[in-house]
Amino acid sequence: MKILYSCLSKSWGGLEMFTLTSIQQLLKRNIKVELICSADSRIHIEANNFGIILHPVKASGYFHPLTTIRLALLIKQNNYSLVHTQASKDLWQIVPALELANRKIPLFLTKQVGSFIIKKDFLHRHLYQRVKKIFAISTAIKKNVQDTTPVKPESVIVISNGIDINRFNPEKVDASKVRNEFNIGEKEIVIGMLARFTPGKGHEEFLLACKELNREYSNLRFLIVGEASRGESEYAYKIKQLAGEFGLNNVIFTGYRSDTPEVFSAMDIFAFPSHSEAFGIALVEAMAMKKPSVCSNAEGVLDIAVDGVTSYLFENKNAEDLKTKLKLLIDSAETRIRFGENARKRVVEKFDIDLITGRVMKIYEQETENI
Repeated sequence: MKILYSCLSKSWGGLEMFTLTSIQQLLKRNIKVELICSADSRIHIEANNFGIILHPVKASGYFHPLTTIRLALLIKQNNYSLVHTQASKDLWQIVPALELANRKIPLFLTKQVGSFIIKKDFLHRHLYQRVKKIFAISTAIKKNVQDTTPVKPESVIVISNGIDINRFNPEKVDASKVRNEFNIGEKEIVIGMLARFTPGKGHEEFLLACKELNREYSNLRFLIVGEASRGESEYAYKIKQLAGEFGLNNVIFTGYRSDTPEVFSAMDIFAFPSHSEAFGIALVEAMAMKKPSVCSNAEGVLDIAVDGVTSYLFENKNAEDLKTKLKLLIDSAETRIRFGENARKRVVEKFDIDLITGRVMKIYEQETENI
């Protein structure tokens, strides 16, 4: 089997990272995979570092006749078994290219984010009728796709993102590494969040909760892990200013970290205050590291966290409720341990990347057999 992936996004976040993870998993199974990406994008650089066969193109917006022709030639000259795109916007390049190349191979689409636009006009009907299956990463995204796009309901399947449970394994990680780096004492309780700096991730609510918790506890440290999204440097600066205004001297902004298992290992409690989340891969990673969590009750979280079992859910955008639920975990080491054990068990059973890849491969094989 030979697969052509596409991810023309110029950003760097969960969508782009999981694209690379998916490709690496297929390569481990001796599947040949190549990637179409935007030239000089972050995914271009990262994929090149991994030695993935790349086809960088220039594509911003929707219509790029020269890029479409180039992709058509690529598809025509190679015996690809299927094409799998990671973003619906890529369909504007991929579908015309498949038509120009006169290739009837299956086209798959993964939907990582929802849409607020109804896409049932003639052009979108033309694009989506070429898509064989759509993989929605959560129940919320599946419903959104069925509501907003011209597809048959049965063509949309929930296939969650997965993680490497061997990499995110607390038994294999030195929990003291990051704590020592930031001079965090053994008796201090670390509450952390990991997210890109972009509006809607809940940084403001987290800082408000931190401010209130500091009034009641003297043994807390807070980790805020992540970097600014593309074009969001001003927002990141605003959040850091807010921490200063609140007098939060015990907040540590770590910036981007590649050693995420070690970072999670340094935490006692994970906070996930996102306002709206398609899936929430950082939450899955934290749970795999046996971290109890406090999460917003946003739709995409509900496929992952189980209230009162792995996590406490709080009312979305409600900093006071976030603080209240964090207090429940701060005050009970027993609950932290129990939630952490339950969290890892749930990830192993539902979000192991090997299990997810196996499901995807089975669908690939079924659809390519039917050509």
